[in-house]
Amino acid sequence: MKKVIIAKDIKRVLEGEKSFLNRSGIRIFTAASNEKALALHRSVKADIIIAKLNMPEMSGERLCSLIRDDEELRSVSLIIICSDADADLERCVQCRANAFFSSPINSALLLQELHKLLHVAPRMSCRIPLSVKVRGKSKAMPFTGYTENISTSGMLFRSSALLFEGDVVTCSFSLPRSTQITANAEIVRFVGKEAGHDSNDYGIRFINPGPRAISALSAFLKKIMIR
Repeated sequence: MKKVIIAKDIKRVLEGEKSFLNRSGIRIFTAASNEKALALHRSVKADIIIAKLNMPEMSGERLCSLIRDDEELRSVSLIIICSDADADLERCVQCRANAFFSSPINSALLLQELHKLLHVAPRMSCRIPLSVKVRGKSKAMPFTGYTENISTSGMLFRSSALLFEGDVVTCSFSLPRSTQITANAEIVRFVGKEAGHDSNDYGIRFINPGPRAISALSAFLKKIMIR
């Protein structure tokens, strides 16, 4: 049973949508405040929390900080909803959420992100769009592809190679104006070919990338986010 905690007024935006959230196997909890969302998460251990950045008693940053710094609570995907003000968007970048959306909310995009997060392992860092060439091996067979986004915990890339969820691959890529990284990774998401494309999208999770790779990824992502 997947568990999703949604801020009360955000839930209203999604009501009436004929989406996978209405199916069995997903339980929705409604929270009137970020404090309530935190209390619910302590009780039910949610898979995803959708919270608002600006709330009177507890901000979105505080909620994220309390969750990410708690070993028992951190394994959850966090989505933060904010205004479209530059200051709020910058705050969201810093609060260690998996994704954030500005108001007015595009419900289709929010549902798409929910679907992705419910079907892959939770990520602990924001993803940054990036297109670099990836060279890899799966069961000793070489493949190539191009990244679409990346985080310190994994990436999404496109390749014509046929890979499967659960496959362990070795991949190598170079960050712009940085170092080359080689790491083992697990395929945690497979998305088939889209119309007009001859390649598949794959989500991968790095497996023990090592301090050098983590340091290079963290430094690169930090540099991008503060621009």
